[in-house]
Amino acid sequence: MSVAQSERLGGLAVARTVAALRAHVAAWHESGESVALVPTMGALHAGHLALVARARECCPLVVASLFVNPTQFGPAEDFSRYPRDEAADAAKLAAAGCDLLFAPGVAEMYPAGFATTVEPGPIAERLCGPFRPGHFRAVATIVAKLLLQIRPEIACFGEKDYQQLQVIRRIVRDLDIPVRIEGVPTVREADGLALSSRNAYLSPEERRIAPALHRALAAVGERVRRDGVAPAAAAAEGRAALLRAGFAKIDYLEICDAESLAPLERLDRPARVLAAAHLGKTRLIDNLTLLPE
Repeated sequence: MSVAQSERLGGLAVARTVAALRAHVAAWHESGESVALVPTMGALHAGHLALVARARECCPLVVASLFVNPTQFGPAEDFSRYPRDEAADAAKLAAAGCDLLFAPGVAEMYPAGFATTVEPGPIAERLCGPFRPGHFRAVATIVAKLLLQIRPEIACFGEKDYQQLQVIRRIVRDLDIPVRIEGVPTVREADGLALSSRNAYLSPEERRIAPALHRALAAVGERVRRDGVAPAAAAAEGRAALLRAGFAKIDYLEICDAESLAPLERLDRPARVLAAAHLGKTRLIDNLTLLPE
């Protein structure tokens, strides 16, 4: 399909194949334009649109991808019920100023005989790693494919998925992929809950409890920074606070080095307070910056 013949959806040009995608982007690059990428799995909300806005600040042309990547979901996870509304997502992207939507099918991204994966190493083995085996391998593989398919100058990712962001920075650095990775601050509801497509799964009572995750992270950070409490002790306090608030299970709540995600014994360099916890059947993640004084 040529650039002129491209499908349109919600007012937005859509490429379904890698060949069509590359035709668009090659034409832009040949005319001297720079391109930014915003990878998504759809179910778009204001957090995704903040990525598009940042991408437009960085480059005159923006490609968003929409691909619910089956390899990122474990056997007990929510691939089949993950929210999907391609037409609504395309309309939101068009209104936000996106120039092209890449919306491939599974067979396009994983053709017959596909066997190569990207292993991101130790940075993927802590925090979410043990609870979602293979997840970051799948993320690293699909993002590497998108970066090589599109060859953007910049790619924007949300800081809410902070471990994912650091995994992507690692593979870009280690594999010498010529792109700048731009982290975009988390967008929150008025009560502090980080925007997430999975928030739609929360019952009204779970939604009432959910902002306690953000409050707990903020309190842990203050205990370390203001009160001088050791990171491990403050994290234990935070886990206890989440259980009191009504969270059913806590996968982790830790204070880690902001770059390597190694655990910190004291706040002597930039850090992140990170957590993953369950409300009913919904797993929520969040994180906050923690800087030494």
